[in-house]
Amino acid sequence: MTRVASPVDQDVRTQWWSLPRAVDPRVVVLAWASFVVEVVLIGTGGLVRLTASGLGCPTWPRCTADSLVSTPEMGVHGIIEFGNRLLTFVLVIVAIAMFLAVVRMRRTRPELFWLAFAQGAAIPVQAVIGGLSVLTNLNPYVVGLHFVVSTALTAITATLVYRSMNGPRTARRLVPSWYVGVVRGTIAATAVTVLLGILTTGSGPHAGADAAVDGGRLHRTGLDPAVLQHVHAVPAYVLFALTLVLVIGAVRLQLSSKWALLLLVVEFVQIAVGLTQARTALPVGLVGTHMVLAGLLVGAVTVVTLSTRATAGRSATREPLAR
Repeated sequence: MTRVASPVDQDVRTQWWSLPRAVDPRVVVLAWASFVVEVVLIGTGGLVRLTASGLGCPTWPRCTADSLVSTPEMGVHGIIEFGNRLLTFVLVIVAIAMFLAVVRMRRTRPELFWLAFAQGAAIPVQAVIGGLSVLTNLNPYVVGLHFVVSTALTAITATLVYRSMNGPRTARRLVPSWYVGVVRGTIAATAVTVLLGILTTGSGPHAGADAAVDGGRLHRTGLDPAVLQHVHAVPAYVLFALTLVLVIGAVRLQLSSKWALLLLVVEFVQIAVGLTQARTALPVGLVGTHMVLAGLLVGAVTVVTLSTRATAGRSATREPLAR
């Protein structure tokens, strides 16, 4: 006896077959949305910290012991913290849409499938660490780990954008070995710069909440922020110098230098903001800008790294094996 498909079954099948089988504008838009929302989330997370709203919702996963949402009594701090939590759900929606957009390409474009999967898997980790930061009274190391996950998501989503627009990588390297070595040095310098920046911020005056106390003192790392500012600057200048080498090298090799130039511009602005904030008592606006630029820095370094290999084009299928 032949089974007649129900309207629900037919609707599910219709929706499945309407999902992209190749990269189209929907995929590219969702990849960009993934990156933009993650950078915005870094900005709103910074806003939470810099407005002393980190404990605006004093517990997690609820906002209070009796409410899932902020209450009028919690004031502006509760609104800011709860708003930041709500933005995580926007990121979840975008990540789900991104995954659905590439799920039918799991064999033809496996790199997109696994990047979207990694994005979706990292979001709960990010949320749990954010919750732990509240439950540990904004421990600066937990807060710092939360930022590390955010920058990792920035790298993942930047890769999604690049791969969706340019296609899978091929085995052909576009640059000589020495250039690859400089790129790797740039990656290392970026990692050290970001990590030292996290430690510097965790030692400074912006604890995230007036109530973030430990034995009557602000819950800080205990390290000297004045010393850390100078230590943090060293790898930042090394990174800038290495990027200059990348730009000059690309010009000498007659290669496209647009991504290295983009990275150089981000670094220049980042250094300018960093120096200004250090000399003006760390104003909230500049510190927040510095945090967002750190996310953009990681994204730019990611793209520079990816651009050292040739790509097969957006319409290509199946990622060739790399040598």
